[in-house]
Amino acid sequence: MEIFREAVMLAFKLALPVLLAAMIVGLIIAILQAATQIHEQTISFAPKAVAVGLVLFFMAPWMTNEVIDFVHFIFDKIAEIPIT
Repeated sequence: MEIFREAVMLAFKLALPVLLAAMIVGLIIAILQAATQIHEQTISFAPKAVAVGLVLFFMAPWMTNEVIDFVHFIFDKIAEIPIT
């Protein structure tokens, strides 16, 4: 259960920056579309894609370290298993 809990928390931590960037950019684009009354669905895709790409580019080292720490955690838990 501890490994599962840590895996779910890691998934939340890794997804949060990307989802926040997409949500904030989407909200800004929606406000601009409402203000200008331009309701084209494809307008919001490009800025969101760029924002998500930038977040992934700048957060990749942190995300990689988090995954490496999780793998070390799993290996530590495997090492604690008693051999009978």
